[in-house]
Amino acid sequence: MSNVLLILQLLIAVALIVVILLQKSAQDGGGLMGGGATMGGLFTARGSANILTRITAILATVFILNSLVLGYIASAQHKQKSILDQVAPVTNTSTTNEPAKTDAPPAAPTVPMAK
Repeated sequence: MSNVLLILQLLIAVALIVVILLQKSAQDGGGLMGGGATMGGLFTARGSANILTRITAILATVFILNSLVLGYIASAQHKQKSILDQVAPVTNTSTTNEPAKTDAPPAAPTVPMAK
C-alpha cells in the first residue's frame, strides 16, 4: 500500500511541477508557453489561467493529503516499544530461601607474621 502511495506522490509532484511551469509568471507574463503582448503562447485565454490555477490547487491538496497518509503509515509501522517488552521474563524456579551459591574462590589462609 505504501509503495502505491509513494508512486502516486511522485506522479503528483511531477504534475505539480509541470502545471506550475505552464502558468504565466507575474513579471513578464511569459511562463514556458510565452505570452505577454504576443499571442504565440499555447494558453492565451484568461480562462485557461483559471483552469491551471484550479488544477494546481487540487494537485497541491492531494499532495498534502497523500503526505499525511504516508506519514501515518510510516508511524504505524514504526511503533516505539520498550526494551523491557522484548526481554522474556525470568522465572525463579527455586522454592527455598537459600542464599545464592557463588563460584568465588575460597579465602586465602592468613599466615602469622614472624617477629
